[in-house]
Amino acid sequence: MVTPFDESGGLDLDGAAGLAKHLADNGTEAVVLAGTTGEAPVLTDTERVDLFRALAETLTIPIIAGSTTNDTAHSVAMTKAAEAAGVAGILAVTPYYNRPSQLGLTRHFTAVAQATSLPVILYDIPIRTGRKIASETILRLAREVPNIVGVKDAAGDVSGTARLLAQAPEGFECYSGEDALNLPLLSVGAVGAISVASHWVGREIAEMIATFLAGDVEGARQLNAELLDAVAFQSSDEAPNPMPAKAMLRAMGLPAGECRLPHGPAPAWLDERAGAVLADLEEWRAARG
Repeated sequence: MVTPFDESGGLDLDGAAGLAKHLADNGTEAVVLAGTTGEAPVLTDTERVDLFRALAETLTIPIIAGSTTNDTAHSVAMTKAAEAAGVAGILAVTPYYNRPSQLGLTRHFTAVAQATSLPVILYDIPIRTGRKIASETILRLAREVPNIVGVKDAAGDVSGTARLLAQAPEGFECYSGEDALNLPLLSVGAVGAISVASHWVGREIAEMIATFLAGDVEGARQLNAELLDAVAFQSSDEAPNPMPAKAMLRAMGLPAGECRLPHGPAPAWLDERAGAVLADLEEWRAARG
């Protein structure tokens, strides 16, 4: 979920509650807060915890907290604070910029998991962190750390994910972390998506996943093909995620505000493009009935 800000750039907790309700009403089964899309790097510790607590008190669906950073001690402290705030799970991102070894990653994620009784999902996104979590590392953590239960896969390597899931212990789950690869990752064993585009096509993404898991592969393929343009809007070199997501929410009249620097504010053309994408989407929905 994006993190809504008010006109002065402050954290909008009321807006966050409203946006989370919109997601819950439109196909979302759990909400991830303070992830990449939530602008975690520009949130203070206090803002993160306030966000976790406010939505834990508001929502009836689970909250997964992006509680980690590239500092293990800081990540441990924030993970403990997130659990105390009432969240249901932890999303633990690969330490960014440091580029630790695989042994360092193993020790980092183990320390985070041992700091909480909550389930922990690893977040593998090498394009942003500069370091891939090796499949061997993920498998070791899955086998040796009981509450490491899954991975958000944004590595862009479907064949690597297939090999990982072929060896993963029973119960270890993979969630697509890249909407353009939702269907390919489902085909090799993913069970769902931690999605950006669900802010504006949540019902359709949920329908596509359910259709595939029900065994209607061709139906899922057709629906996925119809969603490609709407999904493609979510990021580009000129407007990286979460700038387009916030533009789309503004077009939908939902709480968002602008991104904080170094991302925002958005150029005018992005809001115009969001309006055009939304209009095409509504026309397609009307045609579907």
